[in-house]
Amino acid sequence: MIAVVDYGVGNLFSLRSSLRCIGAESCVSADPAVLRAADRLILPGVGAFGDAADKLRQSGLDRVVLGEAAAGKPVLGICLGMQLLFEKSFEYGEHAGLGLLHGRVVGMEGRIPAELKIPHIGWNALHICRPSPLLRDVREGECVYFVHSFYAEDCEDSLIATAEYGRELTAVVRRENVMGCQFHPEKSGDVGLRILRAFCEETL
Repeated sequence: MIAVVDYGVGNLFSLRSSLRCIGAESCVSADPAVLRAADRLILPGVGAFGDAADKLRQSGLDRVVLGEAAAGKPVLGICLGMQLLFEKSFEYGEHAGLGLLHGRVVGMEGRIPAELKIPHIGWNALHICRPSPLLRDVREGECVYFVHSFYAEDCEDSLIATAEYGRELTAVVRRENVMGCQFHPEKSGDVGLRILRAFCEETL
């Protein structure tokens, strides 16, 4: 069973539909008992980092995610959910993340060429930096769909893929059983489905 963590921010319908498409048994839940009983967790997220972090902590689900990750359960963060895995974010202030991954989340403004639009919206090719079972079925240069204005940096120890948008931006990270995609696999067609399938099937 794959449990999608429901803490009030996330595109839960399309993610659940993608999991159903690949034949994965899944649920969307805010019940700690359900999340603890699941084989794997997906942490989605849409919106601002500070608000999402507050909702996660107010619900107490931050402790569930931290506890399950510490126990070795596979955890996948998607978009803002991936950013929450890091130590901190500088999105409209400074906000603490879950600290499951080393690194920080910063804005694109002033870091990418001024002529490029922010947010970064669209399809971009993945550059695979190091092999990972999460990308076992993805070929170098295949494209996935991004929607974001902030990105993770100082995360070389977990970086497994980047995408170029004026500079190389963090696209996929992994540290042991904790993984993240800055893009939306549930909106990335067949490539995204392959990534979700790899997460669902991987044996750690």
